[in-house]
Amino acid sequence: MKKDKSEAKYQEWLSPDMIHKTSLNWLSEIEFIKDEQLFFNDLIKSYTLQLIDSKHFKKSKEIIDGLKAFEKETNDILKTVKMHERALEILVDGIDQIKEEEAYKRDHLSLIIDVSNFQKKHRTIKKEIFSLIKGIINQKKQKSLLQ
Repeated sequence: MKKDKSEAKYQEWLSPDMIHKTSLNWLSEIEFIKDEQLFFNDLIKSYTLQLIDSKHFKKSKEIIDGLKAFEKETNDILKTVKMHERALEILVDGIDQIKEEEAYKRDHLSLIIDVSNFQKKHRTIKKEIFSLIKGIINQKKQKSLLQ
């Protein structure tokens, strides 16, 4: 019983203004992540020959496949957050719809977790890509130093 009461109290402080600002922040971050994905695709294209080298091929393929799947996930979460932002009207329309408003706030709390997990996954993929490209660049530098 205590859990339900604390959850309700937590939902009470979720003001429409705070939800709106949070949603706009998420949209901005997700759009930036989409831009970064374009950069990663260009980076991968720039190092295609080195990435298909037998030494890096397996790891490269895993990372590139993960990036492609993550691009779809990015579009899905972007669509979800946009729909969530548009549905904010239910809290500010002046009509008391207690069940719908509570459901919207529960969805927002769930979305907080989903967006956080999405951001963590993005950082992981980003680290993997940079680590792989960094290794290729260092290997290229070593070869040129030996020559």
